[in-house]
Amino acid sequence: MKRLISAIQFLTILPIGKPGTFDKNMIVFFPVIGLILGMMLMIFDLAVSRLWTAPVAAVLDVIFLVILTGALHLDGLGDTADGLYGNRPKEKALVIMKDSRIGAMGLVAVVCGLAVKWGGVMSLDAHRSLLLFIIPAYARGGMLFGFRFLEYGRPDGGTGHAFFGETLKFSAFRALLIPVFVSFFAGRRGLWLNVVFFITTVLILWFYKKRMGCITGDMLGAMCEITESMLFLMVSIGGRL
Repeated sequence: MKRLISAIQFLTILPIGKPGTFDKNMIVFFPVIGLILGMMLMIFDLAVSRLWTAPVAAVLDVIFLVILTGALHLDGLGDTADGLYGNRPKEKALVIMKDSRIGAMGLVAVVCGLAVKWGGVMSLDAHRSLLLFIIPAYARGGMLFGFRFLEYGRPDGGTGHAFFGETLKFSAFRALLIPVFVSFFAGRRGLWLNVVFFITTVLILWFYKKRMGCITGDMLGAMCEITESMLFLMVSIGGRL
């Protein structure tokens, strides 16, 4: 329970448990937190879709998700875009990402990411509720691959430093099997979702490895946001393939 509460406090603004609870092994529950967020998003969408048109409901869905997460991953997306833009050396990029201020490239990345997510959510038709439920779990589960296959880029300390003490075991990915199992209830679209998730995860890790040779807390947050936006966007065309 401590690990679950730690994960909820770390990834969301939900007021659960004693403030300041922290367990470095919480990351195994990241997909579960995604399912909790997805369940809340699905219920919220069912409500707002009865009152507003699809474009407005999609905007409200995206805003709702941002509020629930405290814009944690969006902050990482902005910092990562600022740091990795251009041909700066690794050390300079790490310094830029650590700066709390957002630059022009970071702002553009955040706006584009939210726009892509909005477009994807708005275009969902078949299996809409199911996809709203599981995609946040995929996005947060995807970060586990970053923990597993890349080394931490700030050995002197940082947001994600505590999570990289030892190599993540494959048993830590068990919770990710839940959204994978549920996805098959979406038929061909669920299969397409898993294909897109695999390709997106591999491409992000490949880019991080080639560009930086490591990963940071900001880059993990960016990974979550990019994965979530791409899944919403690409799964919306799954029924047309």
